Amino acid sequence: MFSVVRRAHASRARLASVRLRVSRALRWLTLRPCSLRGACVVLFDSLVWVEARGIHHLGVAVGDLDEALATYERLFGAEVEHRATVDDQGVRAASVRIGDGRVELIEPLEEDTPVGRFLAKRGPGMHHVAYEVSDLSATLAELADAGADLIDASPREGLFGLEVAFVHPDSVHGVLSEVVSAG
Repeated sequence: MFSVVRRAHASRARLASVRLRVSRALRWLTLRPCSLRGACVVLFDSLVWVEARGIHHLGVAVGDLDEALATYERLFGAEVEHRATVDDQGVRAASVRIGDGRVELIEPLEEDTPVGRFLAKRGPGMHHVAYEVSDLSATLAELADAGADLIDASPREGLFGLEVAFVHPDSVHGVLSEVVSAG
């Protein structure tokens, strides 16, 4: 009988200890400042993630922009949203809407540009995934704190008036990732 009481007391003590640790953790979580005001969650100083609003677009590298546009229009009913040449990035690009989604078709102006080198190495196809965020500067700080290898440490002007920054594929399981904000 005495051993049963001792075990019950030990179980209550362990439960109280767990409750105390959970209580402290929850209090710690609620007291942590978050630069994105609810758009990020920090757990125990080691796990950070940024809550994207959604996928803004998929970037597809193409050898011939006009040919790619015709293909996307014919096969998927794509509608051109924007079209531009950006000399400093070495691309001609078009943003097309397909239903609620968006695809950015990018053609290199020269072989010695990031997209030109991508095409030479891998051929046409998926180039990047772009995630929309509300505050790009704060997102970059959160990503850097989480250990992501940033290609762009600060926002820069991207296509079609967006603020953009890229995250190295090594940080995202081999996928070049872009974070974008309307600015």
